[in-house]
Amino acid sequence: MESASLGQQQVERKSTAKLDEILSIEKQVQEKWNQQHVFEEDAPSDPKQPKYMVTFPYPYMNGTLHLGHTFSLSKCEFAVGYQRMQGKKCLFPFGLHCTGMPIKACADKLTREIADFGYPPQFPPEEEEEKEEVSEVIIKDKSKGKKSKVKAKTGGLKYQWQIMAAMGFKDEEIKPFCDVQHWLEYFPPKAKSDLIKMGLKADWRRTFITTDVNPFYDSFVRWQFIRLKERNKIKFGKRHTIFSPKDGQPCMDHDRSTGEGVGPQEYTLIKLKVLEPYPSKFSKLKGKNIFLVAATLRPETMFGQTNIWVRPDMKYIAHELKNGDVFVCTRRSALNMAYQGFTKEDGKINVLVELVGQVIKLNNVVKTLLMDL
Repeated sequence: MESASLGQQQVERKSTAKLDEILSIEKQVQEKWNQQHVFEEDAPSDPKQPKYMVTFPYPYMNGTLHLGHTFSLSKCEFAVGYQRMQGKKCLFPFGLHCTGMPIKACADKLTREIADFGYPPQFPPEEEEEKEEVSEVIIKDKSKGKKSKVKAKTGGLKYQWQIMAAMGFKDEEIKPFCDVQHWLEYFPPKAKSDLIKMGLKADWRRTFITTDVNPFYDSFVRWQFIRLKERNKIKFGKRHTIFSPKDGQPCMDHDRSTGEGVGPQEYTLIKLKVLEPYPSKFSKLKGKNIFLVAATLRPETMFGQTNIWVRPDMKYIAHELKNGDVFVCTRRSALNMAYQGFTKEDGKINVLVELVGQVIKLNNVVKTLLMDL
């Protein structure tokens, strides 16, 4: 009996009276700040009065705030508090970031997971990944962690439903997040509540969310682009970037579930013209210019090229370009070209022939020219 009692005493939490008292004082003070509108600042009547303004990068609203936000915010918080004590009129507006791909991507994932695994989803058992042995971990930049931002946010979980469950949501609470609007209605008020509890010295009259759901912020962004366009500082066009065919728009680094840190890779295409008579597989393409297309990162070495290798069991396609030429390559390569102006319609491949590598006879080709991709 004595040993059991002793064990119970060891696991019992010590008195929380001091903590409770501090939290009670904190709540009273914050209520007083709110009643007196302490942090609500308008333009000073005296233009000579010293002013100080601080802002913070909008935290993204695809989850709750975490300790990293608190750490970064503390720098703004201490600065604006110090400047206020110096007698300056201090303004701290606060925005909440809702634009971009992550929220839509998360909502779409939940929708697909319900479609694929039912409601509530019953996910297949995960295979245990083999751990690579690492003798020494070297981090060149101490300010950067070993994990990617996506990895840190998801905790390594594979499915979006699991990520939401790990945040404390029940199944019936997760389902509404299939609608992107629900993300905007849930997380911004939750973030504001947490920041108020933290004691942030922000003027909450000026808080806002991004996206065109907020017509005022949307007008502000439009105004910026109109002014920049008038001054010829920006133009509409294309640039090399990572693109998501599924979503129909560029997919930036932190918008991706995988592949963070991957950038566009420039290749040089080597066009090898197929000479007539064409192989039987290309018989219906008579009269068209047909090219076998290989890619290289070292175009300067191609002038000494003596041979080319084709994988016999690889599936290839012959697809038509907008200029009428026919390229023979993999479907994946053709899709990349389709988003770079090679085809008549962006993202669409006009497949003329499907074949495997073994039907291509390389004694029927001649190298012609190089082109950048």
